[in-house]
Amino acid sequence: MSSKVKKKILKLKESSTLVINEKSKKLISQGKKVYQFGFGQSPFPVPENIVEALKKNAHRKEYLPIQGLPELRDKISKYLLKRTGNDYPEENILITPGSKEAMLLIHIAFKGEIIIPAPGWVSYEPQAEIGSNKVHWIETSRANNWYPTGVELEKKIKSIGKNKNLILILNSPNNPSGTVCENIEELGKVAKKYKIMILSDEIYTDLTFSNEYNSISKYYPDLTFITGGLSKWCGAGGWRLGFLAVPKKLTEFLKSLKSIASESYSTVNTPTQYASIEAYAHEHTNYKLKVRAILKAVGNYVYNNLKTNKILIAPPQGAFYLMPEFINKRYKTSSKMCEAILKETGVAMLPGSDFGFKPKKMLTRLSYTDFDGTEFYKNVTNCSQVDDEMIKKFAPNVVEGVSKLSNWAKNL
Repeated sequence: MSSKVKKKILKLKESSTLVINEKSKKLISQGKKVYQFGFGQSPFPVPENIVEALKKNAHRKEYLPIQGLPELRDKISKYLLKRTGNDYPEENILITPGSKEAMLLIHIAFKGEIIIPAPGWVSYEPQAEIGSNKVHWIETSRANNWYPTGVELEKKIKSIGKNKNLILILNSPNNPSGTVCENIEELGKVAKKYKIMILSDEIYTDLTFSNEYNSISKYYPDLTFITGGLSKWCGAGGWRLGFLAVPKKLTEFLKSLKSIASESYSTVNTPTQYASIEAYAHEHTNYKLKVRAILKAVGNYVYNNLKTNKILIAPPQGAFYLMPEFINKRYKTSSKMCEAILKETGVAMLPGSDFGFKPKKMLTRLSYTDFDGTEFYKNVTNCSQVDDEMIKKFAPNVVEGVSKLSNWAKNL
């Protein structure tokens, strides 16, 4: 039957983040103890006022405009203006079933080539392949916080060809490293010099531990798309609501995206769009401060208890990931190493090869969200006092899993 499927689709495999989640749940159902460090999902409850807004609008069943509810687009436009200083007007906002879909629409419509810094999220390259767009990786280093330098970006652009249509994908804070891009202005200047487009994946930006929202659109608004959504900062991944903000200079491009949307998902589900007005109409400051405080404390606990001469790791700066590198000669690939770790310790992680690194580089992605976020959130009254004792009480799986992993590494 494979002859009936397009070759480029046959090459695709299921998203590794979703696969590890299903594999972990299957092992748990078989009675095995698994530390779920593989799947990046917010453990926290959706803010109650947003849940109430969903309940209040559950009866709504009408189709909404392809581009999304005008009031919701207006709120997102104002949300971005406040954070980036740039005007992405309501008519340039597209509501999508998750930011993942927004990116896929771009790949389908775009005719050109894609630059992805490694590490990069697992779906960037497969989506480019679906859109028949060639991918160029820039391998980065811990020394530059796992982002390319301006010199590296310029060199890559020149090697591809200055007259090519190019999109650079930038994600900060980064999945899988949990680091923040510290040379974002420099990258914006290079992109502007060569007039390349940027897809700024800002799904984690509200979870930056410095409490700052930094977007490359501040330095290069002309050709920067922004994607975001509800899945990470407010824990509503399963609601599947995201957005795409299109710069004014690319309004014609947006028309093509709307056409694709109209012929695929038609419109995002109606009750969630109405509930999302509540999500973007207010700052939810206390909620975000508490969520960031918990994630920062748990991330630092994992970092402090893993870093050794056998495990190289950068401190967490945002999102809920760390990217440990294991110094060993026992395993030939990061994938084989992750299989061994799962089998021998019960700790489920993803290999660095899923994020653009060469298979022999012993990097993994560790998501430190295996805890009851509702219970932890409820018991935090002072954001500055989330200490190790609280982590041991409310995130026991993280504590135990880290201990198992640390002990395993000692024998490398």
